[in-house]
Amino acid sequence: MTSKWIFKTLTKEQTDIQKDLSKELNISPILSKLLVQRGIHTFDDARRFFRPDFVNLHDPFLMADMEKAVIRLTEAIQENEKILIYGDYDVDGTTSVSLVYKFLKKFYSNVDFYIPDRYLEGYGISIQGIDYALNNDVKLIIALDCGIKAIEKVKYANEHHIDFIICDHHTPDDELPEAVAVLDPKRSDCNYPYKHLSGCGVGFKLLQAFSQNNNIPFTELIPLLDLLALSIASDIVPITGENRILAYYGLKQLNTNPSIGVKSILDVCGLSEKEITISDIVFKVGPRINASGRMKLASEAVELMVSNDINFAKLKSDTINEYNNDRKDLDKNITDEAIKLIASDNNYIKRKSIVVYKPDWHKGVIGIVASRLSEEFYKPSIVLTSSNGLASGSARSVPGFDIYSAIDSCRDLLENFGGHRYAAGLSMKEENVALFTERFEAFVSKNITEEQTSPQIDIDAQIDFKDITPKFFNVLKQFGPFGPGNMKPVFATKKVMDYGSSRLVGKEQEHLRLELVDSSSENVMNGIAFGMYEFNDHLKSMKPLDICYTLEENTFNGNTNIQLMIKDIRV
Repeated sequence: MTSKWIFKTLTKEQTDIQKDLSKELNISPILSKLLVQRGIHTFDDARRFFRPDFVNLHDPFLMADMEKAVIRLTEAIQENEKILIYGDYDVDGTTSVSLVYKFLKKFYSNVDFYIPDRYLEGYGISIQGIDYALNNDVKLIIALDCGIKAIEKVKYANEHHIDFIICDHHTPDDELPEAVAVLDPKRSDCNYPYKHLSGCGVGFKLLQAFSQNNNIPFTELIPLLDLLALSIASDIVPITGENRILAYYGLKQLNTNPSIGVKSILDVCGLSEKEITISDIVFKVGPRINASGRMKLASEAVELMVSNDINFAKLKSDTINEYNNDRKDLDKNITDEAIKLIASDNNYIKRKSIVVYKPDWHKGVIGIVASRLSEEFYKPSIVLTSSNGLASGSARSVPGFDIYSAIDSCRDLLENFGGHRYAAGLSMKEENVALFTERFEAFVSKNITEEQTSPQIDIDAQIDFKDITPKFFNVLKQFGPFGPGNMKPVFATKKVMDYGSSRLVGKEQEHLRLELVDSSSENVMNGIAFGMYEFNDHLKSMKPLDICYTLEENTFNGNTNIQLMIKDIRV
């Protein structure tokens, strides 16, 4: 599918700000344009952006119910009550549990953790989990990355004299569970200034508030930020505002002093000798942690992340790595099956959405399959399988389209659902699948825009190779950490040509290793274009091309240089 290139432009007012910033910061107009695009308009804005600082974290007590939560947690510790840390089975949930458990364990021994079984209990708070608490004399459950819709489950716990503190970041309904405290910045009555925390981030704010009230220095929380960085990256939350500060210091912790458990995961990912980025977490670390809950039990991931035993951590990380290898095979097979299903139905060509259902698909990987389908066909996609007598599944969207609202429009057909704008989980009676498919399609068809139905590449700036100086690249690196809300800048350069030594590489000669020049200077830029072998003949004929790309640092044989990571090529 051909991508449309969208060149970002500035208004007259923004251009004036850009010029002022260039002078004040002594940087190129290209870099000041990138700042303005990110909402940075003053010298002070730029200082906060380039120098993330803990002093700019918000007061945790601005979050609704925070005072109630801290009072109840403090009371539980003073009364020596058993506390259960309960979390979801994905990366955000398991890192949340690990973070809160590790912190409390330093000061208090009467604490345990619980992760539900994806297959036996399903998503969120379960009756089995509450019964476990009941049988183990638990008086307080701290639920992380789940619970915002668990009205009946919390009622059940209350009947058995078990209190809940809920720390969630998913979109709530109008009615909230009757917990002691419900911490969720997305509550309509919550005035917390930053709405995009991960579930682990909400748990962190609870610990920050607890520490403030109990004279525990903030420095006690810093070693836990490696876990928070894993959560922020893997849950694809915006890396803006407070998340940017936490991700910045979390990456610092990951790169300088990760915990024993996290270090062992980095080792099996082959990351022990390189500087770890958000991208490394998304594509290497996160999938391995997730594989534990997809293939076996997510509690294994928590056992690993809270471990201080090097030998145990190595064994457990090797096991989780094997789960991930099995997961790769499984999700490839199911994706292939789903694509065949779609190809065999002529109606799918006309549809704006995808809903596929096969009862024997493995529940642990259908979220990944939904992501692959939305990328392949550029349509909001839902993949369903049979689980505990229901059709259960995962939904993934395309950029710009709110899939949560689309699912919400069919809520009368559903047994359960929850999630975000771009990703959600849902379950329904099997007899409702056909009607749900039609209703979901009707909503998507009515509300999706033309721009949302085809891929586009947003290009931050058109530049020449002469603009790519060491100083330019050094400042650009300081724009990180990159992620949603602050994506790695994409540049375009027109009429570039082969320097004479570009060539095909890869096992099947499917990639292009590039050496390019443009007309602006004699700068020769190295680049890599994955899967773009078809442009080789055009290059060798010495005809010009337009390229768009990000800039990467590439180290080979001890030499480091700037490399173009090609996103698209146009003849």
